[in-house]
Amino acid sequence: MNPAYATPEFALAALLALAVLLAWAGLILRQSRTPRHERARSWRLLLLLAAQPVAAALLYLTLLPPTLPGEAGTMLVATAGARDVGDKAAGEVRVILPEAPNDAAGERVPDLATALRRHPGTRRLRVIGAGLEARDADAARSLTIEFQAAPLPRGLSGLWLPRRVAAGDDFLVHAQASGLDGGSAELLDPAGQRVDRAALDADGAFALSGTARGAGLSNFTLRLFDAQRKTVQDIDLPLQTTDEPAPRILILAGAPSPELKYLRRWAVDSGARLQTQISVGGGLQLGDAPIALNAASLGGYDLAVLDERSWDGLGAAQRASLIEAVRGGLGLILRTTGPLSDGTRAQWRSLGLNVDAGRDAANAKLALDGGADEDAIRARIGPGSADAPRVRDEAVPETPVLSRRVLRLESPQVQTLLRDSNGVALAVWREQGRGRVALWTLTDSFRLALGGRGDLHARIWNDALAAVARAQPGDAPQIDSDARPHQRMSLCGLSAGARVTAPDGRELPLLIDPASGARRCAGYWPRLPGWHRLRQGERVWPFAVRRSDEAPGLHASALRERTLTLAAQPASPSTLVAADPNPRRGPSWPWFLAWLSFAAALWWFERSRLGRAVPIAAETTG
Repeated sequence: MNPAYATPEFALAALLALAVLLAWAGLILRQSRTPRHERARSWRLLLLLAAQPVAAALLYLTLLPPTLPGEAGTMLVATAGARDVGDKAAGEVRVILPEAPNDAAGERVPDLATALRRHPGTRRLRVIGAGLEARDADAARSLTIEFQAAPLPRGLSGLWLPRRVAAGDDFLVHAQASGLDGGSAELLDPAGQRVDRAALDADGAFALSGTARGAGLSNFTLRLFDAQRKTVQDIDLPLQTTDEPAPRILILAGAPSPELKYLRRWAVDSGARLQTQISVGGGLQLGDAPIALNAASLGGYDLAVLDERSWDGLGAAQRASLIEAVRGGLGLILRTTGPLSDGTRAQWRSLGLNVDAGRDAANAKLALDGGADEDAIRARIGPGSADAPRVRDEAVPETPVLSRRVLRLESPQVQTLLRDSNGVALAVWREQGRGRVALWTLTDSFRLALGGRGDLHARIWNDALAAVARAQPGDAPQIDSDARPHQRMSLCGLSAGARVTAPDGRELPLLIDPASGARRCAGYWPRLPGWHRLRQGERVWPFAVRRSDEAPGLHASALRERTLTLAAQPASPSTLVAADPNPRRGPSWPWFLAWLSFAAALWWFERSRLGRAVPIAAETTG
């Protein structure tokens, strides 16, 4: 049976229609059986026939009054920061979520799902304020949403920070502030020393850089200033510094050199497992014990660094094994320290590298400080070593001028790895199968270390290692970044048995939502701010939860983005129909009074003599 025929509305309408038909039949039958001279006037019969459906319609509306159009349509939802909710439209429902101001007028509800259950006919939401919390997103997902966003609070409104950084690596903080025209920002390390400073652009965006020192959990600080250099806000930047697996590096060189010496020193300082082979002529080699260059041995390294002389010294089979290893994932950096032979040019061109020219040298000046002031540069350089400490107020050394081989490196097939202050490419890389191959033209980067800028020397080679070395498998779970106490957060990429340990030591197992499919996600409601730990087997993934009142602009921005995303999604017609199982109807008493009055008038008219035939005896007597 069609579901539409099983509704109370259809049943009542069918009964009343049957009653109208029976009344019509009775009136017509009585009129036809009455002698012609005693029949009622035609207009009386037509009036009685027309009155039957009118009485039935009024009775129908008495028993089933019409639904309220506003109640079954729009719900005004006041959220955090909803100061001016405007006038209430006719029939519109107004609900106040817990985050809304205390003086907001309306029906207070614990969440949006409760409000929709109380008003099941709602098809449209008018959200006013900061936006919907994560707990309300699922309830609002299939409804039409009109969002009137409140202004963002003054201060930090956007933050993009890496959750994990390898020890010794630099990291970038991208952020945005609201209401701070002409302001600036500073990055402070865990000891409170300024490591970088930047002015805010016209949109309030800025970027800061820092260096992660030792492994562990730490809190950097982002400090915002207004145009008068008054502190506006301090925001904690939780950062996990990890000891990444030591990279395995193979260095082959055609001769000893200062560049090679400091390259090896950088590799050792970075914790790499290093294999060095230096040819000194006559079949003699310095460094570690020689290894055979074949697929098996090269598979044990993440990065190989060769100069043109060591490349020329390889046999055809060794070069083929090296190229095959690169296609299998090995990273390869080719250093140019002098003019290239025709054979080397041809072979490097076959790897997709442009090696035209290269017989001349030129100066190169790096510009890696990015306009940072002296305090920030001193923080990057560090305190020095036990045998060569640096005084905190010591003058910042000038960046030395370096030398490079003149090669036309840039082409559409390569990515630039390093440029000088004039924008000239000093190093490029490109993909080669599953691996990457880079061409390096600096010949004396060691001068950075000798000139007191060992931080820059480490930085350029760390960047090269990160860009070119064999990619490591990434199995880290995805964790929401702006977590707050008592607010739902999502953790994805979980395995069976995953659990979270709170700062007070309490442990909670996570239940993976079957609906998340291959993403394997679970919801978690933190109770406390601070560092939490996600445990999966023997592995531990720390993540930070901010205080509820910390960085309100970040939370408001996240709410805005979530609500705008929901508003951009099309409403589901099937869900809209299912969301209206029992629409609320208007009052029935006005319709009852109308039906009662009409029925009384009809009863009087049926018993009156208006339109009836005058009896013959009465006419004769008259």
